Amino acid sequence: MSRFGRDDVEVLEKRSAWKGFFEIRQLRLRHRLFGGGWGKPLNRELFVRGAAVGMLPYDPERDEVLFVEQFRVGALDSGNSPWLQELVAGIIDTDEAPEQVARREAHEEAGLTVSELEPIAEYFSSPGGSDEYFYLYCGRCNLADAGGLHGLPGEGEDIRAKVYGFDQAMQMLADGEINNAHSLIALLWLQRHRQRLREAWQ
Repeated sequence: MSRFGRDDVEVLEKRSAWKGFFEIRQLRLRHRLFGGGWGKPLNRELFVRGAAVGMLPYDPERDEVLFVEQFRVGALDSGNSPWLQELVAGIIDTDEAPEQVARREAHEEAGLTVSELEPIAEYFSSPGGSDEYFYLYCGRCNLADAGGLHGLPGEGEDIRAKVYGFDQAMQMLADGEINNAHSLIALLWLQRHRQRLREAWQ
């Protein structure tokens, strides 16, 4: 653990530079240095997203996972399709607990009921420029009749849910078809814990 903490950063100025669906803040700050003393003031932009939740739906009996496909503006100029295969996910913008958000988003984005949740990890998604803190889960779901079109039109959601066998999902990962960090982490975690889950959840 670092010997530095929040008290080793001095925020000299902070203002909101833009506020729409998300917010961008401009900060002028300085922090202590490993070699001693304080560094020169730095100007930084912070993309304010807050906390979010992602869940990989898994059916241990059928050995299947579900991904949702939707348009992502961040991938627009990537050279590949900006429609990504992703986890069920959502922002925590109320007083809901992360587990509640995971269950709600599973219903909204894929029509799923989650019977059990297994925590995978908690982490900062991209702390060099964003404050997003991510809660990642694997959820036990019955995927026998899952799939189709979902989402809340009022929130601009146009989501296609699709079920894949575990081996097919791992091949998609190997082929680069799964190209977002949360989904990569969740699939690699499932690869390691799959046998334990199948024994515990059946």
